Amino acid sequence: MKRVVITGVGAVTPLGNDAPTTWEGLATGRSGVGELTTFDATGFPVRIAGQVKDFRLKDRVPRKVGLRHLSRPGEFGLAAAYEALADAGLEKGSYDGGDVGVAMGASVGRPDLQWMLDIGELRRTTGRDDAFIPYAPGDTLAYNQNIPAAAMARLMDATGPMYGISTACSGSAHAIGEAFRAVQEGDAMLMLAGGYDSLTTWMDVLGFSLLGALTREFNDDPQRASRPFDADRSGFVLGEGAVVFALEELEAARERGATILAEVLGYGSTLNAWRVTDSPPDGTGAIQAMEAAISDASIPPESVDYVVAHGTSTEGNDQSETVALKKVFGDHAERLMISSPKSMAGHLTSAGAALSLLAAVGAIRNSLVPPTLNLDTPDRRLGLDYVPNTARSADVSHAVINAFAFGGTNVALVVGSYEEQPS
Repeated sequence: MKRVVITGVGAVTPLGNDAPTTWEGLATGRSGVGELTTFDATGFPVRIAGQVKDFRLKDRVPRKVGLRHLSRPGEFGLAAAYEALADAGLEKGSYDGGDVGVAMGASVGRPDLQWMLDIGELRRTTGRDDAFIPYAPGDTLAYNQNIPAAAMARLMDATGPMYGISTACSGSAHAIGEAFRAVQEGDAMLMLAGGYDSLTTWMDVLGFSLLGALTREFNDDPQRASRPFDADRSGFVLGEGAVVFALEELEAARERGATILAEVLGYGSTLNAWRVTDSPPDGTGAIQAMEAAISDASIPPESVDYVVAHGTSTEGNDQSETVALKKVFGDHAERLMISSPKSMAGHLTSAGAALSLLAAVGAIRNSLVPPTLNLDTPDRRLGLDYVPNTARSADVSHAVINAFAFGGTNVALVVGSYEEQPS
């Protein structure tokens, strides 16, 4: 199996419109959660989210790239991909197009609220239950989750493997894992991998509110709303954004003189086959995913220093994930550093795991573990080290990234510091 390294990263998140600013936000414990502005949320039970701010695609990507038919999250994704390639020092011609692929986690686009209201008004005034206002052709393309991935492919004339994955909160973890496999097995030399999403729509806010998954208690104090592992947590906060990585085959990256940020070592994927919205209390699927990823990485559990938790700020997830960590790591769980970027950015859904990987890579390279923000009253039933409120200086050689999703999908990734001769 070929070794797979990370040579570039790009990001557009509630913490910043590029990867360095996003990392700075994670490292300093800065919240990106605020008032929801993508639609008029007056009257909605939830009026806050982690949103991207002051972003314009034309300021980030040259017009010659082709910027048409992109959704809001698609624009984030294309900007992040462009940054990742620049960060890696890659351009068209760096590789043959057939050796380059794209793997992205994303969600299908949601209809605009005004469009739904217009249909309702049309049916009321005409008396016809089948009256309908069709999408414009451009709207139909914009709602397609794979159009942004196709735009990314054009950045490198990529004609190699393509994976468009929609597994909700584990989407970008699946995408990164499958990209890792594609390079590891020789199907590609370079993969752009990550995710983009924006479930800050009226449909998602209403739907997740009706499910009881979102916190309703902090509309007037949004920066305190996301509280993973805290005894006073009351639900998660929706977010939006994109994070994309350049994954390369090691020898090819070294040959072109690339700066190697970290090495991807392991990937595990499982399914709970339990409930649609809840994690099993015994942590079963998460346990299997982490054990598979650690085994795939050929490292002992005791060599893991940091776990970037799924950490949604819901009681069910926080308890199930903690049970799983104690089972997988045994006594070593007491020595793990664990934190959740969702405490600062909200839940980026299909892009959430990619943000967690950015946190892991930043921790490895800077010897600094980002905190779990708003962890003011630790839940005594959990009892692990969740790095409350303040970043911690510590050497990190290996990190595990967890991602769990509605429907019961579980993914764990293992990333480590790059060593020329791995032990």
